[in-house]
Amino acid sequence: MSRERVLHITIQNDCDVQTFRCGGKGGQNKDKRDTGVRVIHRASGARGESREERSQLANKKVAFKRMAESTRMQVWLNLEHAKASEKIDQWKDDIEGWLDEEMHPENLLIEYG
Repeated sequence: MSRERVLHITIQNDCDVQTFRCGGKGGQNKDKRDTGVRVIHRASGARGESREERSQLANKKVAFKRMAESTRMQVWLNLEHAKASEKIDQWKDDIEGWLDEEMHPENLLIEYG
C-alpha cells in the first residue's frame, strides 16, 4: 500500500523557536547562556519545551519532539488529515463526473483502422 504525504511540518517554516536562560547543569555557563528552548507550532498552538540538556541544539531537538507528540498536535493532525481526506474524496468525485461527461457518445471519436 502506497502512502501519500498529506502534511509536512518543519521547525524553520511552521514553528516559532524561543530561547531562554535556565538554571541547572552548565558549570560556569549556568545562567549566562540561553540554552532552554521552547518550540511553538503556529497553526495548532502545540508547544514543546526542554531545558535538561547543556546545549541549545540538543534542547531544540527534544522540544520539537515533545511538541510533535503533544496532545494538542495530535488533535490538530487528525483534523488536518480529515480535511485533506475530504478534499481528496471531493476531487475523486469531480474526476468521475468529468469522466462521465467526457465519455458521452457525442464526445467520442472512434476510428477503425
